[in-house]
Amino acid sequence: MSLLDDVAERDGWRCWVCDEPVDPDMSVNDLRGPSVDSRTADRKAKVAERLAHRGCNSRKGAVKVVIAWPDHLYVAEPAPLIAVAERLERKGGREMVGRCPNERDAQEAADWLVDRFSRLVPGLPVTADVRAGGGQFLVALAAGRR
Repeated sequence: MSLLDDVAERDGWRCWVCDEPVDPDMSVNDLRGPSVDSRTADRKAKVAERLAHRGCNSRKGAVKVVIAWPDHLYVAEPAPLIAVAERLERKGGREMVGRCPNERDAQEAADWLVDRFSRLVPGLPVTADVRAGGGQFLVALAAGRR
């Protein structure tokens, strides 16, 4: 149980898949209970243990994980965040992740992305940038190489 506790404390008792809180008192056999998930960005990366709900962990074994964008964000053509995270973790650089109709929506999406990536890829310093272009606002994430 110490590995679970160590990983959970490091991840703040939050599921890396759904970003919802994990109840430390829930049974590990319950779908909402805690489990340790081994997630790798690529085959060459070291295995990083992450906290996940038992149900989220089991479900991701059957289907590819999709990190959902929140419904309250108005983003056109949102990028698949797992793929973005893997590329930024592997190569660094800058990547466009979505388009918004106004600057306020773009800034809200940018703030959410920086917060979400701090838990999705701990240790990878990610910044967000909002730029006007073509009558819309583009949201980009940037990360240096690790």
